[in-house]
Amino acid sequence: MSQHTTSTVLMVSPTNFEFNEEAFLSNKFQQRSSDDAKVIKEKALSEFKAATEKLIDLGVDVIVYEDEKDTITPDAVFPNNWISTSIEGTLYTYPMAIPNRRAERNQDIIDHLCSERNYKHVDYAIENEKSEIYLEGTGSIIFDHFNKVAYAAISPRTDKNLFEKVVIDMNYKPVSFTAFGKEKELIYHTNVMLSIGIDYVLIGLETIKEEDKKQVIESLSKSGKEVIELTNEQIYNSFAGNMIQLENNVGETILVLSQTAYESLTERQLELLKKFNDHICQVSIPTIEKIGGGSARCMIAEIF
Repeated sequence: MSQHTTSTVLMVSPTNFEFNEEAFLSNKFQQRSSDDAKVIKEKALSEFKAATEKLIDLGVDVIVYEDEKDTITPDAVFPNNWISTSIEGTLYTYPMAIPNRRAERNQDIIDHLCSERNYKHVDYAIENEKSEIYLEGTGSIIFDHFNKVAYAAISPRTDKNLFEKVVIDMNYKPVSFTAFGKEKELIYHTNVMLSIGIDYVLIGLETIKEEDKKQVIESLSKSGKEVIELTNEQIYNSFAGNMIQLENNVGETILVLSQTAYESLTERQLELLKKFNDHICQVSIPTIEKIGGGSARCMIAEIF
């Protein structure tokens, strides 16, 4: 097993899934739907169930939690924004920019994981939210675990100073930059335009502010990983940057991405990804993507 990927993941069922009006203010990847709220929820639950079953069939240990029924948590299906764990045995919780998303931080999940896996809990959430300073987990931070470098696209959901403090505390080198969405807004989460695997990097270089590109390219070049460029269209319209590399229980690598992302890839991109992964796991999640504005990577919190 690699120390840089995991075969265990946490996923949260979209029990209260719906279009999140509060989140839409800074997430232009969300789209409204004319479907009835009940239909939307049923579709999301069906997509989630099929996705978890695919991962389990490939040998990934999936810990599924049910979202609490009496909370207003339309985006609970994206737990990677409030929780992450480290190879060293720490569980981190993060400050969320969207007030109704803060209820996603489930104390039962935290207590269970700390008890079962003996994690030390480090909370960055409560004090920073009081000061309106935000850093949304592995939505905001992309870790290159092998090289101990962390990347972040600065936005209303990703504070530069807190990013640098957190990753330096973790003994990672911070690399921050500005990246733009299709309406020239700041891209809300780094993980829609950057994904780092053991041997490769997927990145939308075209989204990055011109004066920031050089330092990002230099850092990626030093990583020794193959850089696979994604187009703006692939990122903005197909969530092609929102992928994650996992392992299964026999140490094979698995790339998890949405069907939308998969279908946007060129033959050359796909050829490279197949070279670097033993399995390509495509999950069909069009409702979650369209209405939630997040994709496959957002649905997965790694449990190291």
